[in-house]
Amino acid sequence: MISPKVWCSGIAAALAFALAPNAFPSAPKIPCDPGNGGLKLPPGFCAAVVADGIGHARHLAVAPNGDLYVALESRGDNPGGMVALGDPNSQGHYRKEVKMNTGSTTGIELHNGYLYVARPTSVVRFKMKPGQLKPVGPAETVVKDLPVQHEHRDKGIAFDGKGNLYINVGAPSNACQVDDRQKGSPGQDPCPLLKRHGGIWKFKANQLNQTQTDGTRYATGLRQMPAITWHDGALYVVMNNRDQLDTLWPRKFTAKENAYRPAEPMYRIKPGADYGWPYCFYDYEQKKLFLNPEYGGDGKKQGRCTQYTLPIASYPAHSAPLDVMFYTGKQFPAHYRNGAFIAFHGSWNRAP
Repeated sequence: MISPKVWCSGIAAALAFALAPNAFPSAPKIPCDPGNGGLKLPPGFCAAVVADGIGHARHLAVAPNGDLYVALESRGDNPGGMVALGDPNSQGHYRKEVKMNTGSTTGIELHNGYLYVARPTSVVRFKMKPGQLKPVGPAETVVKDLPVQHEHRDKGIAFDGKGNLYINVGAPSNACQVDDRQKGSPGQDPCPLLKRHGGIWKFKANQLNQTQTDGTRYATGLRQMPAITWHDGALYVVMNNRDQLDTLWPRKFTAKENAYRPAEPMYRIKPGADYGWPYCFYDYEQKKLFLNPEYGGDGKKQGRCTQYTLPIASYPAHSAPLDVMFYTGKQFPAHYRNGAFIAFHGSWNRAP
């Protein structure tokens, strides 16, 4: 049974690690900060800010020796990129730092001796040497020329251990309207964006210079899902659902419905499955798919939505999931083992 919990991720420019020092007396004692670095944690846990001022942290990867690799999103004058952090004295604070200009970066994973880095239109990798903080080789392009998007550009990456790489390609749209995010504009049917967007693509992890046509569309009907991981023989994602039910369709939906109804769904991906975007949204309380208003929905009609695959869990509207991982360790109490930890950052229209 999956028991998802909120995972502490990079907060703006600071990184905080959550620990459970009281649950296992034999575990190493890493000093925690007064107030846990501003985080609210369950009883028995504490936290320490281990790095600060590095940029807009998005995703993290941790090497076996504790070295930390952080994907940085570009914002304003900050170019983004990647930073490698080392703690040579094992004091719980990263004092050794190597920055690399890889452009705006989101997904980041260590896999089979390489550091894989996902950017809006590509995935590159760097050869690594065990115990060495800085990559030992130049960037190699694994996948290039992914669709250029003005929104939902963030890429997450996952590996299945069988030589395959999975990449989310978000849809540059709210609900595939003729005029995106315009009041009363109908949805395009069928949605042409689904040809190259709104799904998961599978590639060879060790093949260089692949393009989207070299990959296989593994799943479709997903709006945006940088929260992606492989666990127990399957791919899991947590999706960012639609916005503006009330402002685009005020005669059909209230502000309260927009605040609560379009859930952020979690899926155990089935190869070849269709999850219903943009035609449907998943209702957080009723646990059903309903027609989006762009396709004739009024908040009550299900119509074609009964044919699409349902999620295995869901979360409140506009929570904006960014990353997901399953906990297979033994440091935390048994309740947390094999549960999914999910990082949310909250969407721009999450109020009230």
